[in-house]
Amino acid sequence: MNAPNAPENDPDAGLRDRLADAVVAESAFEGFSWAALAAAAGKLVLPRGEADRLFPGGPVQILTYLSQRADLRTVEDMEKAGVSALKIRDRIRTAVRLRLEKHGGEHESVRRALSLLSLPLNAGLGLKLLYKTVAALWYAAGATSSDFNFYTKRATLAGVYSSTLLYWLNDRSPGNEATWGFLDRRIDDVMKFEKLKARVSSWGTGKTRARPV
Repeated sequence: MNAPNAPENDPDAGLRDRLADAVVAESAFEGFSWAALAAAAGKLVLPRGEADRLFPGGPVQILTYLSQRADLRTVEDMEKAGVSALKIRDRIRTAVRLRLEKHGGEHESVRRALSLLSLPLNAGLGLKLLYKTVAALWYAAGATSSDFNFYTKRATLAGVYSSTLLYWLNDRSPGNEATWGFLDRRIDDVMKFEKLKARVSSWGTGKTRARPV
């Protein structure tokens, strides 16, 4: 299957990737800023104005590009791994872990990115990127329905992903094992809630026993 919102062929894709990665390297010192973009362009020896042509929206556009690229690569990795035979909880666990462990980036760069997205002016973009990431993770896990559950499940996963991301940022355990244990517990909580919700729903089917007179 093809990943959702996959970008069309971009003749500048290779150069855009290199510049975005160079900005990430600079972000640990400069944050995601115009200064970081200028420094990255200088290290790549780009012609004057080339960085502005590739990312006219500046640091915010670079963050958007990086997030969508990570989402797409996570979907591709899930497809290569052939996770369709796994239970849904294991597919979700694999998707979240891949997104953070392989495509999340360095912790300090992620902190800088979250700092920029937390500004009032960028709050809407932060939520939009989170929604797209969660949609991509569900898609990677094989969930493609667009009914009411489409929204409720993604809202639930948004909570799981966000809390796991914050835990991961402060995790110093070998191999981030503490983070993956935290992720397992969050998924367990969700599964328990889904089972309880199913039981409550069944109470309205008329199958409950009548109370004795």
